[in-house]
Amino acid sequence: MRYQTALALLAIASCDAFVPQSQLQRGWKSPLLMSSETEVDAAHDFNGVFVPKKGGVGATTASEIALRQELSLGAPPARPKGGHYLTKGGVQVTANVNAVKFSREMTGKTSASAIEELVDQLDGHRGVLLASSYEFPGRYARWSLGFVDPPLEISGRRSECTIKALNDRGRVLIPAILSAMEKLKVDGVLEKVATNVGHDSGNGDALQQVPTQIDVTVVPPSEVGTFAEEDRSRQPSLFSVVRALTDLFSYQGADHQLGLYGGFGYDLTFQFEPITMTQERDPEQRDLLLYLPDKILVVDQDKRDAWEVSYDFCVAQTSTQGMPRLGDDEPFESFKEGTPFLARDTPPNQFAESVEKAKREFAVGNLFETVLSQTFREKLSEHVKPSLLFRRLRARNPAPYGFFMNLGEQEYLVGASPEMFVRCESIKENDYRPGALRVETCPISGTVARGVDALEDAQRVKSLMMNAKEESELTMCTDVDRNDKSRICEPGSVKVIGRRQIEMYSRLIHTVDHVEGYLRPEFDSLDAFLCHTWAVTVTGAPKTWAIQFVEENERSQRCWYGGAVGMVGFDGSLNTGLTLRTVRVKDGIAEVRAGATLLYDSNPVAEELETELKASAMIDAIVAAGPEDPGTLTAAVVEKPKQVGDGKSVILIDHEDSFVHTLGNYLRQTGADVKTLRSGPKTLEAIEKMIADGNKPDMVILSPGPGNPTDFGLSNTVDFLTKNKLPAFGVCLGLQGMVEHFGGSLGVLGYPMHGKPSMVSLSKAGMDDKSIFSGLPESFEVARYHSLYGIKERLPSCLEVTASSEDGIVMGIQHKTLPFAAVQFHPESILTSPAHGLSILRNALTYLKYNEEDSTAAVSGAEIVAELEKMSNDELKARLSTLGISTTGTKSELVVRLTLWEHKSREAKGGRIQFSAMSEDELQELKQGLGLKGTASTKEEFVQLLEACLLEPTTI
Repeated sequence: MRYQTALALLAIASCDAFVPQSQLQRGWKSPLLMSSETEVDAAHDFNGVFVPKKGGVGATTASEIALRQELSLGAPPARPKGGHYLTKGGVQVTANVNAVKFSREMTGKTSASAIEELVDQLDGHRGVLLASSYEFPGRYARWSLGFVDPPLEISGRRSECTIKALNDRGRVLIPAILSAMEKLKVDGVLEKVATNVGHDSGNGDALQQVPTQIDVTVVPPSEVGTFAEEDRSRQPSLFSVVRALTDLFSYQGADHQLGLYGGFGYDLTFQFEPITMTQERDPEQRDLLLYLPDKILVVDQDKRDAWEVSYDFCVAQTSTQGMPRLGDDEPFESFKEGTPFLARDTPPNQFAESVEKAKREFAVGNLFETVLSQTFREKLSEHVKPSLLFRRLRARNPAPYGFFMNLGEQEYLVGASPEMFVRCESIKENDYRPGALRVETCPISGTVARGVDALEDAQRVKSLMMNAKEESELTMCTDVDRNDKSRICEPGSVKVIGRRQIEMYSRLIHTVDHVEGYLRPEFDSLDAFLCHTWAVTVTGAPKTWAIQFVEENERSQRCWYGGAVGMVGFDGSLNTGLTLRTVRVKDGIAEVRAGATLLYDSNPVAEELETELKASAMIDAIVAAGPEDPGTLTAAVVEKPKQVGDGKSVILIDHEDSFVHTLGNYLRQTGADVKTLRSGPKTLEAIEKMIADGNKPDMVILSPGPGNPTDFGLSNTVDFLTKNKLPAFGVCLGLQGMVEHFGGSLGVLGYPMHGKPSMVSLSKAGMDDKSIFSGLPESFEVARYHSLYGIKERLPSCLEVTASSEDGIVMGIQHKTLPFAAVQFHPESILTSPAHGLSILRNALTYLKYNEEDSTAAVSGAEIVAELEKMSNDELKARLSTLGISTTGTKSELVVRLTLWEHKSREAKGGRIQFSAMSEDELQELKQGLGLKGTASTKEEFVQLLEACLLEPTTI
């Protein structure tokens, strides 16, 4: 027995005879090969896009224009001083201005508490709140303006308009308004003016006979061809009534905040363009609803100021001073079961069919583009009031044109529109004449969904900017918009001052153009409004034909969608946003309408999905509760979720890299405790001491770094990790070190990939459930920072490729039997999605570990022999036969032969034998020593025989 044990131990001691000496001498340097196969082809020409580095002075930016011309950016001007003034129509106005403490605190009378009080009041009182919560240089500022219980309401349906006093303060204004309407009748604009005296006001003789309401009818429009197209905006329409009112109350040099506020419905376009109306319409649906307020709350977030302006009016010696500011309280009514309800006006997939119809129109040149929309509906309970919808939407979808309007008759508009419709303001100094009206618009077209973070956003912006179809959409919109302005603007004043600029919203990214012009002296802001009715971004081009197509192919009346909201200032200004991203509430039903811009290139299914995506933020505000809801403001204690790295210790070996701490940061996000050690003579000693002290790390990370693996003695490190059974994950240089240690060769790229993106694709092994790439897409983009690479054809047999780049370079490897894996790319770079980078590290911590019951665990020679001695001759022969090893000889010889196989098998599975690096003579010697049967005449055949034998499961 002692003889047999000694013989077996002698065989084990002589094992190194079968390992190439070169692998035993640590510190050796392998040759670095440069092959023409690694030359970069045309697809990798990173200078393929010409980037001019000289020439051009640059156009003045919109923000520079705004600064130079002191533009308002839509915000109310600085706090007014108040005082008395007389309007053009002879109305005396007194403005009193009171400061409001600017604060985001809700305690006391602050700007924040005043806004929230106003929001609550709008559930039951008529009024308007405009809230811009989005900034863009030279375009938008942050501000809020609102009121309730206005004295006057102007509403219109088709050719009928009603001007109604909502309280006694409004009745004071009626005589002056009636005179203005009578003048319009004399001028041939109105065919009827009627009044309704209504109830006794209770304020004595002064208002006893004053009408409470004026009803007017606009004359039919003139026939097309009987007037110049430049004068189309001056043809009789509901806007003739609005213009008469703005003339009546117009003034100069006052507070710039008094005006008409409200909504403009889509059907107003039919008063500007002759369209054949084919859809069934609600006879009670209003096309126009404007209020004249007499008390306005203003909050300027940028200037950190807030104030309240109270107005009193005097007409024909009758004043509103001392009269209470009252209004009807009409509480919100939720949906009543039994009321007809349709969840959407367009059944699924039928929108795509309409897109196909549009494409046929594009093909024959009837249309260039058009915008079709569909409506989604939800029932509202008594707990989901319009005020709650506004608060949710304001928090979740900040926008330059946020609004909340109570239009009376149980109709509300709650919106977060991203798009300016028309904005006008007087500019003191310009190239045309002092005080000329500047008109600006910001057409939006081109949409992509937001990413999960800024890095993914950047990728999506890139895809959006490179998409020719999306660019065509915006080009057509802007060309039509420029045409709209050219009808009424000074020659040469219509300019694009911003092209394909990026605006980001909560769920969407848009490309936006910015266009300005200066009105000719005979036109005003209402002409500018009408000439753009409605924006090509909600209709199409050619506009008239597109509007007709929309009328014939949408499934329901648009109501307010595609129209506008905002204010018409009595100082000649105008600020309106398109009615998009809007919830219309009517009789307890919330409606969300969303559209898509269609071109010949449109994908019908994708366009239908785009409408659903655009509607999603509004629907979310309707159905999903959040911290904006009552009773949810108290912060709950959230238990931190368990992470894969919790309780694990990781050593990060730094090979003097510039990204190592970002890599460490990523590792800490897994929950792991990470210690970074600079590579050097003492590093392995420090880890060895940790093991001796009972603090063995759960994993060692081999960082990237300059140079090549031998500069840092990486083979020694890998050998140390193998002997101490420490799982390892390598990045870049770490991968190269593993390749070299286990017998592979490195090459040099023909074109260094430093800070360059590449697509990588996973192999079958890389897609395994327990791969470091588990859960990742089959292909994804990564960041590369390397010149060296592992030559695929020379990888040792113990390593398998898990990922490759599009140019065929190995991007990921894993050891077949050891818990070792590596990537050539940088998972911590901004060019690699953080979600992917973190997933790779989490997978490494999850799957790279030794199994405590692993049969490759260290077993002494004596233990092996002792176990084999327990087996019978037949059992020994059966095992040897399975392995393809000779079964002749005594039991002792069989034990020695199987003992040698057990030891060599463990070395091969541990990566300590690299068959590909051995010479043919060494391979033949190992074959003979094992007694391995089978013939081999080439190195490849020897390797195949030995791998098939030694990579079998061990016996002990």
